[in-house]
Amino acid sequence: MTSTDRLPAGGPPAARPGRHPRPAHDRGELRGVLGRFATGVTVLTAGRTAPRGMTANSFTSVSLDPAVILVCVLRTAAVHETILAEQAFAVSVLSGTQEKAARHFADRHRPRGAQEFEAVETVPGRFTGAPVLVGAQAWLECELTAEYDGGDHSIFLGSVLDIGRGPADDPLLYFAGGFHRLDD
Repeated sequence: MTSTDRLPAGGPPAARPGRHPRPAHDRGELRGVLGRFATGVTVLTAGRTAPRGMTANSFTSVSLDPAVILVCVLRTAAVHETILAEQAFAVSVLSGTQEKAARHFADRHRPRGAQEFEAVETVPGRFTGAPVLVGAQAWLECELTAEYDGGDHSIFLGSVLDIGRGPADDPLLYFAGGFHRLDD
């Protein structure tokens, strides 16, 4: 089946029990398929004295009681080691006016360390000290409670320590490889 084929009315053909077909996709095709799922955009940060950050769209709520969220972080991302060392992180949910911040933290050539945060206004989280972006629609501070293997990513669960809301602007969205706003 190619990427232009349509699934039959009954869905994909069934695999034989106990056997899994070999993947028929490449990395680029998989990214394209996954990119068809519209998501919000966050900046994930960690570190009180030597902060790190990254743009992330793999963020979701897991539980309301107790309050737990999930983020997925590439193992080679600088923030990955900082989250493990600090055992804490913050998530800033970006508004449609914060595309510049999203692009900044997605840029692999941006300055590192404290200089990484000179391009954006932040405040330290009350409990973790991780930077929270000023103007974010919402933010959460979390204690790392679990790490799971997710291939080239780690799946981090965070117990929510503190939350807050910012302006009620339209959210920044990510779809099909680009940033969008609801009014696009």
